[in-house]
Amino acid sequence: MQAPPDGSPAFWVQLVPFALILGIFYFVILLPMRKRQRKVAEFQGALKVGDRVVTTSGIYGSIVKLDEATVVLQVDENAKTRLKVARAAVGGYQGQDPVVQESGSL
Repeated sequence: MQAPPDGSPAFWVQLVPFALILGIFYFVILLPMRKRQRKVAEFQGALKVGDRVVTTSGIYGSIVKLDEATVVLQVDENAKTRLKVARAAVGGYQGQDPVVQESGSL
């Protein structure tokens, strides 16, 4: 490989801007996304029978039964109406800010 002609920067100096862009991308986008995903996973793993929750689609109910992938919600005490939804659809506890953000929001 030839030495660069006088006046042109070395190859590694040209890579510095790309490395900076990748570093900024990691700290601004990827790191917060991983923290949010970890928080959601902890929330969904801590669900228990009797919790009053709201789904991402806006359905309010109380957890009656839990499986690995699904949750059974009782949505009406008088009529005993129950819905089976995905565990990932549970967005937060009733009366609190949602843990799971909608996919379109940042």
